[in-house]
Amino acid sequence: MIVAVVIAILTVGSVVFHFVSPWSATEIASNWGNIDTTLSITFLVTGIVYVVVLFFTAYCVWRFRHKPGAKAEYEPENKKLEAWLIGLTTVGVIALLAPGLFVWGQYVTVPDDAAEFEVLGKQWEWAYRFPGADGLLGTSDVRHITFENPFGVNPDDPNGQDDILVEFEDLHLPLDQPVKVLLRSIDVLHDFYVPEFRAKMDMVPGLVSFFWFTPIRTGTFDILCAELCGSGHYNMRGKVIIEEAAAYQAWLAEQVTFAQSLEQAGNGKREEQRLAARSRRGPEDGSNLISRHGARAAGRGNVR
Repeated sequence: MIVAVVIAILTVGSVVFHFVSPWSATEIASNWGNIDTTLSITFLVTGIVYVVVLFFTAYCVWRFRHKPGAKAEYEPENKKLEAWLIGLTTVGVIALLAPGLFVWGQYVTVPDDAAEFEVLGKQWEWAYRFPGADGLLGTSDVRHITFENPFGVNPDDPNGQDDILVEFEDLHLPLDQPVKVLLRSIDVLHDFYVPEFRAKMDMVPGLVSFFWFTPIRTGTFDILCAELCGSGHYNMRGKVIIEEAAAYQAWLAEQVTFAQSLEQAGNGKREEQRLAARSRRGPEDGSNLISRHGARAAGRGNVR
């Protein structure tokens, strides 16, 4: 009897705590409010199952408690009960999967007016590439990655010469402009995640994944890596600044192109920029520094 009462109290208490909890989701800053709706549906379905199962458990503990002289009955089949369980389980699974599949279809269906940029993940920092004046990103390949060309842009592709490269700096994006995010990793699994955007996607070496979103309010938001990617994972952070279109275009005009970055690499400016960015971020993970030093010491050949 005591066990049944304890189970019932814990069930009621956990439900009450859910509604009076001081924790809540961060304010949304993109068009993906329907992802929050999907999560709410998931909580509702799993919450109902949680309450029903625990109250049923408490009932069974009380109803079928030991009594002197009582005998258990063995019933190998109950077609009616099985039909109910199959039916209710099917409804529950559909309720869990259908909203997510619907939202996923929207998540990867990019509108025609979306701008495009690339996120490059590497242990343990973010870098970004935007199309230049021609509106096209040049082709890239890990075989082209060198100290002077960390993005692996194909130097023989004319579309890549004016690509705008952003390293060691915050990401800027325009307000109310749909953007398609191309995701690439050059070493291990990473995951580009901005909690306020409700948007994230794994970055798999050898593949280009993507999603899209529309920023709906200005501000500065944290970029996180949501995939354990090594000893410096905790330090793989960045900032994305959402601003008005004019401010965004002014920032974009200040960035270097691929052709300019090759020139800067030749006179050492890129190394100065890297060291300055590192000092702004503060102390880094020791293995991070060692790996980067090793990459430089290995020469300016391809990064493997």
